[in-house]
Amino acid sequence: MKAYSVCMTSETDIRLKRGWTTGACATAATKAALYSLWSNEKLDIVSIKLPKGETPVFNISYYEKKKKWVEVGIVKDAGDDPDVTHGALIKVKVEEIETGIIFCAGPGVGIVTKPGLPILVGEPAINPMPRKFITEVIVETAKVFNKSPNIKVTISIPNGKKIAENTWNARLGIKHGLSILGTTGIVRPFSCAAWIASIHRGIDVAIATETNHVAGCTGSTSEAVVQSLYKLPDHAMLDMGDFSGGLLKYLRRHPVKKLTIGGGIGKITKLAQGAKDLHSRRSQVNFDILNDWSSEYELGDVSNANTALDALEICGPKLAEIVAVKALSCIKIQLRQSEIVCDVVVVDRAGKIMGRAS
Repeated sequence: MKAYSVCMTSETDIRLKRGWTTGACATAATKAALYSLWSNEKLDIVSIKLPKGETPVFNISYYEKKKKWVEVGIVKDAGDDPDVTHGALIKVKVEEIETGIIFCAGPGVGIVTKPGLPILVGEPAINPMPRKFITEVIVETAKVFNKSPNIKVTISIPNGKKIAENTWNARLGIKHGLSILGTTGIVRPFSCAAWIASIHRGIDVAIATETNHVAGCTGSTSEAVVQSLYKLPDHAMLDMGDFSGGLLKYLRRHPVKKLTIGGGIGKITKLAQGAKDLHSRRSQVNFDILNDWSSEYELGDVSNANTALDALEICGPKLAEIVAVKALSCIKIQLRQSEIVCDVVVVDRAGKIMGRAS
């Protein structure tokens, strides 16, 4: 897994501590830096208003002031979410310019190098909503001090380039660092939304780069097998994980020419039985259905099997082929008879292909 290691239900979210996005931290740091730039006052805390009315308070963890600029840093608190950027220092330097608002990437913030993302190629990887939040704070704060809102904003994240190695940024064409993200300013614990959003952005990049064949896999082993099998570039490999439904729904509206789905026998069996979320908390293998499939081909009785892998050991590779065919049928149904050419690859834990359907 990359940015998130697991997703849980909304009921769990209620019990866990939420956190703040990199975009919210950058916005708060911008506000504190502007106050110091225009008043010479060093703030210890700063508050901002989020889109839904929340007013979180942030502690200032870094401060530096020179004659023409001020830089403020805030440590990101992701709450109980296992976000790789939790604990990262989000630094914002502000300085007055002649006209407009300019966003720049300092060390640790990425640069967009591929089309298909919501930011143009060559621009800092600061997403549209954080740009909007920061712009609004600049305009509002300028009014307080009767200043012109003409500011150069440089965002940096110490060690951000290293942290980005644990994200899919490089695959999406974001080089040299992290992205400044967030739509609501809030990180909800074990949120699945960020993962699904990364799948969508991966598809956008594939389309924009005219990549005709993409693959969604349930884990690193199946991903390595599928990528090697078809000699696919990194940006064609979509971090599907358990979210086959999220991938297929988006492809339905944003089609490519060819799609390969790869995974182990357990998750592909759940996909073959109609599941759209393959996580063990939200879907289970139906062994009665699996037994019907195996019985049809006289492969053996798997009604009392403990796992799909157990069933595969009873029946042999033919069961994996049957599961692949059934999964392919379900994929086509979810794609609503799209013209996307699809295939399925079932892989064991050692990376051996057990079954295929196309």
